[in-house]
Amino acid sequence: MEETAPPARSGYEPKSKKGTWRKVKQYRVLLLMLVPGMLYYLVFHYLPMYGVILAFKDFKITRGIIDSPWVGFEVFEKVFADGYFYTVLQNTLVISVYKLVFGFPVPIFFALLLSEISSMRFKKVVQTVSYLPHFISWVVLAGIFFTMFSLEGPINTVMQWFGMEPILYLADDRYFRTILVVTSIFQGFGWGSIIYFAAISGIDPQMYEAAVIDGAGRFKRMFYISIPMLAPVIAIMLILSMSGILDAGFDQIFNMYNPRVMEVSDIIDTYVYRKGLVEMNYSYATAVGLFKSLVALILIISVNRIVKLVGGRDHALW
Repeated sequence: MEETAPPARSGYEPKSKKGTWRKVKQYRVLLLMLVPGMLYYLVFHYLPMYGVILAFKDFKITRGIIDSPWVGFEVFEKVFADGYFYTVLQNTLVISVYKLVFGFPVPIFFALLLSEISSMRFKKVVQTVSYLPHFISWVVLAGIFFTMFSLEGPINTVMQWFGMEPILYLADDRYFRTILVVTSIFQGFGWGSIIYFAAISGIDPQMYEAAVIDGAGRFKRMFYISIPMLAPVIAIMLILSMSGILDAGFDQIFNMYNPRVMEVSDIIDTYVYRKGLVEMNYSYATAVGLFKSLVALILIISVNRIVKLVGGRDHALW
């Protein structure tokens, strides 16, 4: 009598619940450390998404979100029919692109240059000093920059020594965007370099030793070893930066702009603030904010796709 062969097993075998629970117990401390972060995102990022429906309603504060009437895309039609919205959108894009083009490379070069310094004490001092501005509120920084760029400030004082007329920089639309970019770089380049320092420290030292034996100097080692090894990190940081292309920096601009430079400095975030909290036009403000989020989502998906096609899966987020 012929014996029937046992059925072939598929490649997928479900994990036992016992094994999963064992792993949960094994890593329970690490999982508990995740709880505060997960709660933060749940409470402050995911639950507020419920308010997105305001963009499709004629919100009446006396009737609440649920009972306010639906109006479909009527609010979006008002947004796109408003000529000033395009001025705000242009300002946001211009300021964000300036910050990306001039600010994105600075932490990379700073990390590369500082990693070549042999004195550990000097390196730690420079790192600490460069990190400090990140922890200073823009309220404080704006006060410092107002003093520096005022008519009696140190910059205008030096200019007067050379016979030049003082300039009220923060009230002049010719200089305001430049000041925004420079002060933004000053505030964030040290903190932004941390991830590049970490990536450089992970490069195999034997590669540098072999390059030294071959006669490569510091700059050749930097350009032929450090930068290529940093390429995946740079690509991922670029993708994340592109997702925030419409985040021109609310804290900075809100604390530094004034009516004389409003035409070149009013961005989507400050526009939403005025429409929502000052004019109490919540539906309009929500529609503008939702438009900004959708553009950011499209950008991050597109840039991630481009990076994956050009550099491979290792250079992309997913």
